[in-house]
Amino acid sequence: MKPTKQLHQTIINQCKNNDAKAQMQLYNLYGKAMFLIAYRYVKDQFIAEDVMQDAFIKAFKNIDNYKNEVAFGAWLKRIVINQSIDQLKKKKLDLVAINEEITTSREDDHWQVECEISVDEIVEKIKLLKEKYRLVLSLYLLEGYDHQEIAQVLNITENTSRTNLLRGKKLLREQLKDTSYAAGY
Repeated sequence: MKPTKQLHQTIINQCKNNDAKAQMQLYNLYGKAMFLIAYRYVKDQFIAEDVMQDAFIKAFKNIDNYKNEVAFGAWLKRIVINQSIDQLKKKKLDLVAINEEITTSREDDHWQVECEISVDEIVEKIKLLKEKYRLVLSLYLLEGYDHQEIAQVLNITENTSRTNLLRGKKLLREQLKDTSYAAGY
């Protein structure tokens, strides 16, 4: 059963008063969705569980900073994404900056996939890409971040973000073409 907005706000207010029962209610409401977001980034079930737990702890410690400017789920989602990326950085991920001569790339917002390919298939194909493309594609296409936000979160330049997006889209298109040929579309 989905809580009403008023009940939702009551639970959040109780969490601000350090109510463990209310914290558990929020965890139960958002845990599964936040796990899936973390898993999309770290690609390991156990690490995703750790990331999600750390994100909830961070959220509960900082819940007084939540001011209802955005939906609570969106606020929590940003924490989960940042925790996921911090986890990847801990693994000393190689987010290579692109050479300056490549930075004059133009963004190709016009790209299509076969309508027979599901969103789940696209997400699965994104998971198979190199980390630097997977992260930018996930943040841009799935989470709705812009290049400025991606650059901040990943500690790369906006040009690198754009270039990795273009290259990732190209690789994704190729993989999706292979999928549609294999499926007989």
